[in-house]
This record gives sequence, C-alpha cells and structure tokens, in this order.
Amino acid sequence: MHYRGSEPFRSRLWRLVRKIHVWRYNPLGALYRWLTLSVLRRPIDDLWPYERTVYSQHGEDGILDAIFRVIGTTNRYYVEFGVGNGSERNTRYLAAHRGWRGLLMDGGYSDPSINLHREFITADNINSLFAKHEVPAEFDLLSIDIDGNDYWIWQRLSDRYRPRVIVAEYNANVGPEERRTIAYDPQFVWTGTDYYGASLGALAALGEDKGYVLAGCESLGVNAFFVRSDLATGRITSKKPREAFRPPRFGARKNGHPRDPSRTLVEV
Repeated sequence: MHYRGSEPFRSRLWRLVRKIHVWRYNPLGALYRWLTLSVLRRPIDDLWPYERTVYSQHGEDGILDAIFRVIGTTNRYYVEFGVGNGSERNTRYLAAHRGWRGLLMDGGYSDPSINLHREFITADNINSLFAKHEVPAEFDLLSIDIDGNDYWIWQRLSDRYRPRVIVAEYNANVGPEERRTIAYDPQFVWTGTDYYGASLGALAALGEDKGYVLAGCESLGVNAFFVRSDLATGRITSKKPREAFRPPRFGARKNGHPRDPSRTLVEV
C-alpha cells in the first residue's frame, strides 16, 4: 500500500523524504522511522528508509526492527546460521536490545555464551538439527546465510516450521527474473566467486510456494526479506523480484564477486 496523502503537497513531501537516502544515517532518519511506524502507522512499502546497522553488516538491524514493529512478535525466538563467531549477525541487536533468544549455528565456530553451536548445515540434516536443538514449530525469525546451499536448505526445511520472517542472502550477480542456484553439493564451500547461493527470482518463487511474500532487499544487494503471507496483508507491501532487486554494491570493485570460469548456476 502506498501512502499518497490527502493533498498534492503531502504527496510530494513524502516522495522527497523517501528519496533522501542519507536520512537513514542521521537523526532525521530516526524521525522518519518514528513518524511512519509509530504516528502514521503506515504499512512498510520500501525497506531502505529503515536500514540501520548496530551489529549487522548491511542495515539489517533497522529493517528487522521495523518489520517486527509492524507485524508483532510471538515468542521472540530466532534461528540464524552462517554467523561466523557471532559478533556480526542479523540477530544480535534483537538479543541485546529487544530481549530475544534463539539458536545460532556455524560450521566453524562454537560459543555457549550466545548459544552458538558448531554444525555443518546441509539440506539433508536441517530438520534433524532443528529437532536436536528443540526449535519451536512457530518462531519469529529465520536468517540463512551460508553462501552456498541456501536455496536447497530452505526448500528442504519441513513445513512443520513456520518462521514469521525469513532473511536470505541472494546472489545479486544474477538478474531478478532468472531462477538459478548452485547445484546441490552437501560439501560445498564458497571460494569467493559468483558461484554461490541463489538468485532473487529463485528465492522469491520458493518463498511463494511456502507461503511468503517478498518484502524487499537492502540497498547493497545482499539480503532479501520475506514475510509470511498471513501476516503481510495490510502491513507489508509485497514486491515482485524486479521491483525489490538491488544490484551488487559489494566486493573489491563494488560490483559483486568475480566470475567463476568453471561453474555456472543451474535453473530451478
């Protein structure tokens, strides 16, 4: 839902506010978020005004905080995997400032103080890992970032588990209309090329099959945000991949990762 205002001046004003990208980094950005979320209570249309980094890499802290202020929470439980040592992750702000708790997993790190477990995650073991660590059937947030089999792991995740919001890294080196991912390899380890993960189009189609709408992507072209369809109506504007897509603004030249000369993504 787009906020148009009741007068032409107000419409022009809101369009101007949304275009001033730098506002998300200063007090005016905080004022904008407060007005839209707390005073006007508008549905979230674009995600970029809410980007804010405290512990996350690309503004995910602010986006997730905004989404949950709009759709509410249940048990404030999260699952995030591919977190490294856990210092820079999508759920740290929620744990430190919003009273959340949850499960962290990574193939190379363990830290009991933050409930981080060393687990090598595949599509074959994802459901057994959820059962092992007693993940509730319905929880608030799932964050997937393993630079590889992300698509296949989400596809294989049992429908018994119904996170309200899912954050998934997408491969912005691939156009939004293409539905491509790496070929499934349970031993896959990313080598720093453009052969990793899945395209936004592939993730959006999978999300739709599983009952999620695409809410948008953050501005650097790294993460896509999905909200369960039953929670999005009237609160989150659903986007088509071509509308949500943000090109890569990361890597050494800020245009994505270098091409893999020997491997290509497969269609799904």
